[in-house]
Amino acid sequence: MTKAVSTLQTVNTPAVLVDLDITRRNIDRFQAYADVHGMKVRPHIKTHKLPAIAEMQLRAGAIGVTCQKVSEAEAMVAGSPQIRDVLITYNILGAEKLDHLAGLARKVTLSVVADNETVIDGLSSKFASQPTRLNVLVECNTGADRCGVPTPEAAAALAQRISAAPGLVFGGLMTYPPTDGAAAVESFMTRAKTLIEAVGIAVPVITSGGTPSMMSAAEAPVATEYRPGTYVYNDRSLVSRGVCGWDDCALTVLATVVSVPSANRAIIDAGSKSLTSDLLGLSGYGHVLGRDDIAIDQLSEEHGRLVSQGLINLKVGDRLRIVPNHACVVTNLVDAINILEKGEISAVWPVAARGKIV
Repeated sequence: MTKAVSTLQTVNTPAVLVDLDITRRNIDRFQAYADVHGMKVRPHIKTHKLPAIAEMQLRAGAIGVTCQKVSEAEAMVAGSPQIRDVLITYNILGAEKLDHLAGLARKVTLSVVADNETVIDGLSSKFASQPTRLNVLVECNTGADRCGVPTPEAAAALAQRISAAPGLVFGGLMTYPPTDGAAAVESFMTRAKTLIEAVGIAVPVITSGGTPSMMSAAEAPVATEYRPGTYVYNDRSLVSRGVCGWDDCALTVLATVVSVPSANRAIIDAGSKSLTSDLLGLSGYGHVLGRDDIAIDQLSEEHGRLVSQGLINLKVGDRLRIVPNHACVVTNLVDAINILEKGEISAVWPVAARGKIV
């Protein structure tokens, strides 16, 4: 981390800005909700990839963090002595990854997930000779149709497989449900828990997640913990869902107008390598704060095209702040972010887990 030497008027663009005042408010909002409902919080760090923000989440009351990949977890643990409880929500395969996983398990309380016997057998083959057994949760498909076993019965069968595997201990159940999927989570997990406990195996953790439905997480009381990710920054996709407002968006991309070739069209220096080409069901590639009349209708790698139905009223050199469609991807596009406090750049933070995708 370095002290800022630039201002909003002088920083090189495109620049990713993160407003810490908004970030803290977002963290505190969900933590307060979870506390009221007796739910533990294990935020997903894929959105920010920053040990310092993970520490903010832990200080607010989070019990640990969620990571998506082994290398991402390694970077976060190396970056903070406070990160000592990690869940990796991804099927882990391959000798090199298992070696790294074993090293990580010697440093922190570690849990992983699996939705098939091949993954379980690989984890067991590695951890049978390790000093500490590895917690393994069964990933369950409660409607998102990504990874996960399809039925409670399949979850119970894998729980027994994990419980019997050398070097492993059954750690519970995990799901990433679709938006508004609390009822399905409650039904699936209640049934799976009953089946697993019926054969004498405890189910210590049931973990669910997803920012879009986080303020209705308590509608699935069977879940013991929740894993929101994007909530820490928010983005245009969440505003479009009514989850938050523009004032709740902590991450923005500062861009400069580099050309105004016509009265209703302008070009900025932020393209797909700054704003991401993710659409997430939206039209356009971000929201220009304070200019609802402008659409970002095209991106190339380094150019963004802005259009307006009327006069665009921009000139070369103007600076605009843009809320991206998907904040999580933007974090991974840059080496460092500019920290805003009280509206001014106060520091520059390197993105510790950038590019950690294995």
